[in-house]
Amino acid sequence: MGTGKPQASGNFRFWYDEQRWEWSDEVAAIHGYPAGSTTPSTELLLSHKHPDDRDYVADAIAKSAANHEPFCSRHRIIDATGTLRHVIVLGDTMTDENGTAIGSIGYFIDLTDSFDQQRQETLDTALPELFEVRAVIEQAKGVLMRIYRINSDQAFRVLQWRSQETNVKLRSLATQLIAELNDLPPCPPQEQTAFDHLLLTLHERIPAR
Repeated sequence: MGTGKPQASGNFRFWYDEQRWEWSDEVAAIHGYPAGSTTPSTELLLSHKHPDDRDYVADAIAKSAANHEPFCSRHRIIDATGTLRHVIVLGDTMTDENGTAIGSIGYFIDLTDSFDQQRQETLDTALPELFEVRAVIEQAKGVLMRIYRINSDQAFRVLQWRSQETNVKLRSLATQLIAELNDLPPCPPQEQTAFDHLLLTLHERIPAR
């Protein structure tokens, strides 16, 4: 049964431990379902993935649940009417009142047709905000990785720990950390010189393909 032209975008929530999904009526429409007619699940979502993309998306969902990281993907789906659609999924971390990562929250965006006004408005507002939030968290992780000589996952856990201890959203802590970096004393001259040399000679150590 057809549902007409689907909306350009809609939102979703995904709980890691339960692998439970909620989707808006717009996401249901992107998948070819009337509003409120079906309950989303990992199995249902995977059943709509293009066969060539199904394993990739299954791995992305499994990794999201296992590592408690946002679910993001670009892939193809076959909706309930048999129509092939290109979608992008952009996710952000969903936390509980203690700042613990419990799921992903974000958007499904239908890229099948040319961008109409509604889709352009989505790109102009919601998506840049998501990118900005994720960018500042990545910046904060990079600072912690350098200062404490830890890896990316460990840096995220440090931010998560401070979020839980202070009951402040992780993104707010990351933003404040980046804002206050200039208050730190400058690095010693020998460290600056060593980094300058590293930067200027990077090209000499890139492995040949």
